[in-house]
Amino acid sequence: MFIVYAVAIGLLLGHVLGGRLSRLASIQFHWPWLAIGGFLIQLALFSDAVSNAVGYAGPAIYVGSTFAVLVAVLRNVRLTGLVVVAAGAGANLAAIVANGGFMPASAAAVAALGGGLPSAAANPAIVASPALEPLTDLYAMPGWLPLASVFSVGDVLIAVGVVVVLVSGMRRSAALVLLQATPMAPGLPPEVPRP
Repeated sequence: MFIVYAVAIGLLLGHVLGGRLSRLASIQFHWPWLAIGGFLIQLALFSDAVSNAVGYAGPAIYVGSTFAVLVAVLRNVRLTGLVVVAAGAGANLAAIVANGGFMPASAAAVAALGGGLPSAAANPAIVASPALEPLTDLYAMPGWLPLASVFSVGDVLIAVGVVVVLVSGMRRSAALVLLQATPMAPGLPPEVPRP
């Protein structure tokens, strides 16, 4: 769960740099239902019960949910940092599609976790010679970390992008937020509120 650490780091860094959590509410993210739905489906696929219930449809569902999240990110790519998230999500999707709906992991990365992959992991799968190997899960978080897992270059890009989105969102100036919320008459320049 690489993303959990990215969110925590982004919120902490945003606070340290003088940002406010409340400013995140002013971010206009289009199609949030698509991103949230896709992400929830991916989480559900890590459950033994769901994984067993969907059976052979699991890889197709995983690809579809990953694609849904990427579409939502691309719809909002104007937000600072989301272009990096999109690059990471695109890299992961390419590796997953090229390997039949699974994210391959290197045996060395899985061994570095200590206990191996969780039994419920729908992804990743250890593959000897995966397609697009540089984009697969080649790295491992330290095994002593909670929620430690293997990760890819795409995951790193997603994490960096999430941190940038959170920090920039928390540091948005009050003037910019007011400017975006103030309707403008056609042909008139916007009024910038005085500090």
